[in-house]
Amino acid sequence: MKQKQFLKLATAEEAYRRFVEEIKPAPLGEEEVALEEALHRILSRDVISKLNVPFFDRSSFDGFAVRAEDTFGAEETSPILLKLNNESLACGVLPTIALKKGTLTSIATGGVLPRGANGVVMLEKTLADGQGIQILKPITPGEGVLFAGSDIGAEETVLRKGERLSSRETGVLAAIGETEIWVWKKPRVGIISTGNEIIAPGSPMSVGKVYDSNAVILADSLREIGCEPFHFGIVADDVNLLEATLLEALGMDFVLISGGTSKGEGDLNYSVIEKMGNPGILVHGVALKPGKPLCLASVNGVPTAVLPGFPTSAIFTFTKFIAPVLRSMAGAAEDQHDKVMAVLPMKFNSQKGRTEFDMVNLVKSKGGYTAYSMGKGSGSITTFAKADGFIEIPRQTEMLEAGDQVEVLMLGKSMRLADLMIIGSHCIGLDYLIGLLQQEKVYCKFISVGSMGGVMAAKRGECDIAGSHLMDEKSEQYNDHLLNEDQVLIKGYKRSQGILFRKDDSRFSELSDEFNGSISDILNNCEIRMINRNRGSGTRVLLDQILNETRPPGYFSEAKSHNAVAAAIAQGRADWGMAIHSVARELDLGFIHRQDEEYDFIIPKERLQKPAVKIFLEILDRPATREGLKKMGLVR
Repeated sequence: MKQKQFLKLATAEEAYRRFVEEIKPAPLGEEEVALEEALHRILSRDVISKLNVPFFDRSSFDGFAVRAEDTFGAEETSPILLKLNNESLACGVLPTIALKKGTLTSIATGGVLPRGANGVVMLEKTLADGQGIQILKPITPGEGVLFAGSDIGAEETVLRKGERLSSRETGVLAAIGETEIWVWKKPRVGIISTGNEIIAPGSPMSVGKVYDSNAVILADSLREIGCEPFHFGIVADDVNLLEATLLEALGMDFVLISGGTSKGEGDLNYSVIEKMGNPGILVHGVALKPGKPLCLASVNGVPTAVLPGFPTSAIFTFTKFIAPVLRSMAGAAEDQHDKVMAVLPMKFNSQKGRTEFDMVNLVKSKGGYTAYSMGKGSGSITTFAKADGFIEIPRQTEMLEAGDQVEVLMLGKSMRLADLMIIGSHCIGLDYLIGLLQQEKVYCKFISVGSMGGVMAAKRGECDIAGSHLMDEKSEQYNDHLLNEDQVLIKGYKRSQGILFRKDDSRFSELSDEFNGSISDILNNCEIRMINRNRGSGTRVLLDQILNETRPPGYFSEAKSHNAVAAAIAQGRADWGMAIHSVARELDLGFIHRQDEEYDFIIPKERLQKPAVKIFLEILDRPATREGLKKMGLVR
């Protein structure tokens, strides 16, 4: 198939407008379901109570039903004596004796109030004697009584059309005696995963293959907005198979196709939809990042969307373009994102001409919130899962400066602030410590921005702890030189940094444990590719000392963690890199020691009394923690 290119991109606003104008999303009709099946369904009619709740006047607590005016003037030192009627009103017992002046009746919580009573005296405010019941404190009319209809009145609208039924709402429906509920029909959405490289979770993994995570994410996202997903399986890049599967899926109310929308070789979905037509393709290519390859169509009257294959692009385009349409079809109210104003801690470059959306982590700072870009690209499955929200960069904006205020649209209904915020350099030892914190029920958030990024975040008051391993070249001391008067340094542990490579790579056989001069042969060999660490990390600083001014192949390929460096080498995407010894050991890689370094924790003094920080420090000093770090090749 001849490769095509995007000739004209629609703006995000234009793409959505075209799609909505063609399909005109609206509820698909209503149906009556049993109350037991109504959870998470969306009401298609207002619910009006046919009766009062409570249905009768009842007592709010154990005590005595009285005429309130009979208690006026009562005091502990001068109680009022009332005559006890020969009746006890437990729950479900109908009263037979009306209250007369000067009398009272024993009543339990929830008991039916007898005729003539207009209040209930708590049992604790009375004393029994041989002649009757002494009232020690007066009550006002209505006190201790839940009157009929005081919760819900007959003919009152208790739930309205468009509301999604949670356990709270179904409880209300049960309380007014409803057993059958009118709800909007769930839109049935077909999901088709496409691509020769896609395999089902649980299948053996091999190079070039990708597990189908999009289908699971999309299906659960559909359930969250009131739709019913139907998975039509994984379809290879074959025109006949695609046509047959799409024809079957068009029996649904909406069709989602994952992958195969970038107009490249092997991307057949666009051409199959174009062939079916009526009216066919409405938009193919949106001035959007991520999500440029999005394809929106209507095939034989069925709304159809081809989402990009990369997870973040797929989820974002679904959230931005598809979910609002499906909510309308499901009869749900428009989703309202919570919004938070935040400050950018560093410069953010954007591509002019495309609306860009960037996932961010929010950090509580002295002046409000700081928004850290996730910066993992459209192929990252964890970006959406771990992000707090996203910022929108307009089409004509090329750059946002550090310190700029931005509006963050929250991804969840509410944001849970971390008990402990850690920013700085990544380390598997830190991962281990965070795991121990979770066992102590401490919710911890970690943002990997390198040692220097953590140092700056600590100075701005954006974190409780900054992880760092930067050495002062003059004193050859680690991390002390980074402190200001408002911070303290908590010593962490030592770890061994060095060169990683595959053990069967003979090109590294001349390197010795002393890390001799033969490294120059590696650096100057254009056939040997390195993997670098991110700028601002202590490992990058150490590696630049080795490289000096040399820029070997792969220098500009950055990994944000030691694990990522080791994985790139083990998988053959790179031949060497610098990381800590423990990750080399985990993947059975060769390792040449360069130097031991100290990974420490910088803590603002004002945070030392914070409960989560105290727990962290206590965990760090445990003998069991020391032993656990030692097993990982880290020495405390």
